[in-house]
Formats: sequence, C-alpha cells, structure tokens
Amino acid sequence: MYLPAHFEENRVEVLHALMGEHPFATLITQGDEGLMANHLPLHLDPEAGPFGVLQGHVARANPVWKQAADSEVLVVFHGPQAYVTPSWYETKREHGKAVPTWNYVVVHARGRLRTIDDADWLLANLEALVAHHEAGFAEPWQISDAPPDYIDKMLAAIVGIEIELTELKGKWKVSQNQPSVNRAGVVAGLRELGTADAAAMADLVATTLAP
Repeated sequence: MYLPAHFEENRVEVLHALMGEHPFATLITQGDEGLMANHLPLHLDPEAGPFGVLQGHVARANPVWKQAADSEVLVVFHGPQAYVTPSWYETKREHGKAVPTWNYVVVHARGRLRTIDDADWLLANLEALVAHHEAGFAEPWQISDAPPDYIDKMLAAIVGIEIELTELKGKWKVSQNQPSVNRAGVVAGLRELGTADAAAMADLVATTLAP
C-alpha cells in the first residue's frame, strides 16, 4: 500500500476501532492457483498478542482453508470512503488549481493463518459473532433457536480460521494535505450529500488533525 507519511495512522486502538466497526473484510492469500481474495466477517480479539487475533470461518468447500493454512495472509478492512470534488475547495475559486480526489480509510492487517476443524470452537466463535451482531435487534436471534441437528449439519459444513496478527498499517486519507479553508469546504460538501459514508467521512475530516 502506498502510504505517504501525512496519511499514516499507526495507533493500534484507532486501527482496532475501525476493524471492529467494519468487520466485513477481504482476506487475500497466495495459493496453488495464484492470488485469491475471499470476503468474510472476522471477529477481532484485541487482547491477544501485540496486534490482536482475527477469528472467523469459511465454507468447507472453499479451498482457502487448505491452501492458506500456516501461511502469511493479508486482510483488508475498509472504512468510510467518499469522492471529493474540487468545487468544495475555496482555493479552486481563487486560482483554479485543483483536481478531484477520493478520501478513504483502510487497515491492512498481516498475520499467519491457521485452520481450526473443531465443532466446539466453531460453535463458541459463532455464538460470540451472532450475539455481537444481533444485539441491536428487538428480538435477537440465537443459535439455540434452530434445531440442534440442523446446527450440527451447518457446523460440519464450515471450518474455523484464526489469524494471529503480526503487523497493522492504517491509511487515513481525509484531506490532511489541504489547507484548513478547503477542509472546511469538504466537510460542508460531504454533509450536504446526506449519505452515511459521506457523513462519516465529514466527521473524519473535521476531527483528524492535519500534520
């Protein structure tokens, strides 16, 4: 990842926060057929090791759990992103020297993947995942709501994965390279768009200090 110093974010707690808020990640592996990308939710245990541990599962029919076992992998977490028009820049009105760009925040997490083919581990992991994501519903679904034999069948169709993280890199491209007058224009323009990503990006531009 190209990472200019003024866009670098290396505070582990900030990176962990994005990973927790946006758990649907891209797992990139190198296998017999070359590079492979899989998209899946991953649960972060921030207390395990210096950078945390990611846990999740894949379909047993997915070859990634065999091909990537005990190998280094890259996991990409995507946060808010938004197109930025130069029309929001005050300096564009002054001299016209401005071009469009794209603001975004991402975390690249590296580590070694291991597979866990154990029904008890999978059940505990799934219960934690479900409890977390069902918490906001009026009537949260629980694994115990389904027939036990059905759950056993579903568990047999998946394999657990765990990634002990060895490196975290964050890129917060949120208009730090612009003067304050342009940053104010970006915040105002994004808020007018009214989308969730635009609002989240506006908050990031407004609160991230320029170097």
